[in-house]
Order: sequence, then C-alpha cells, then structure tokens
Amino acid sequence: MRYLLLAAAGLALGAAVLAAAPAATYAQAVNCKAAAAEKKLAGAALASFIKKCQSNARSACELSAGEKKLAGAAKSSFTTKCVRDKVGG
Repeated sequence: MRYLLLAAAGLALGAAVLAAAPAATYAQAVNCKAAAAEKKLAGAALASFIKKCQSNARSACELSAGEKKLAGAAKSSFTTKCVRDKVGG
C-alpha cells in the first residue's frame, strides 16, 4: 500500500512539472506528435501546435549543431535527424 501511495505521489509530481513547463520544454521531454495526441488536439489547433513545435525543435537543433561546431552536410544531416526525432516522425 505504501508503495502504491509513493508511486501515485511521484506520478502527480511528474504531471505537475510537465503541466507547468512551457511548450518548448515540453517538446523536448516528449515528441510533438505525442504531446498533441495527449492534449487531444485536432484541426487548426493541431496544425498550429505542430508548426510551432517544429519551429522550436529546429531552433534547438540548430543551436545544438552550432555548439558541436558542425558545418555543411554534417550540420544539415544532424539538424534534419534532430528535428525528426523531436517532432516524432
């Protein structure tokens, strides 16, 4: 019983942290498509959410590529894979 209460408290705390996180941070924790499905978005709201999430992912991936001092084809390949992973495609 004690373990069940601890598990429930941990899940509640985790949910509270994710709910309070901004969209960019949330997109890093879970891919964009999973986040949209969890929020049960559809239609224009879904399209808008995915577009913003892709933009945030691209910015984060380009920054990461810059930190790794990638250039040319390596940067392009890294950024493409990074965005695909973050968006969930």
